[in-house]
Amino acid sequence: MSVPAELATVAEYAYTASVELPARLVFAAGACPLDLSGATVAPGDVRAQAARCMVNLELALAAAGATLGDVVKSTVYVASTEQRDLVAAWQVVRDRFAPYAPPSTLLGVTVLGYDHQLVEVEATAAVRDR
Repeated sequence: MSVPAELATVAEYAYTASVELPARLVFAAGACPLDLSGATVAPGDVRAQAARCMVNLELALAAAGATLGDVVKSTVYVASTEQRDLVAAWQVVRDRFAPYAPPSTLLGVTVLGYDHQLVEVEATAAVRDR
């Protein structure tokens, strides 16, 4: 990961990503911490919900012929006003993407769409013929 000299080196993600064309873009809707029945898993547990979001994101990407390694941008939403909750969710997401570090945005939001939902992760992937 190259960081321009004018930017801080503390970020645990890339500042930019480029896509060599031709590539097929895959836009993944926000992956939610839902089980197969549609119930929100681990109410109150940001880390466990982030982990389930990443499992569900990986499954959605696979159905579209992509992997976490193809992700060129992600956004992580955490329904909390506490920075520690955002950091906890980010640590799970970051570790799941490793060794890749795609550009990512981490946001604290007021509320998410499902009962007891604390985390959601969306992504854009670029898939090249393998």
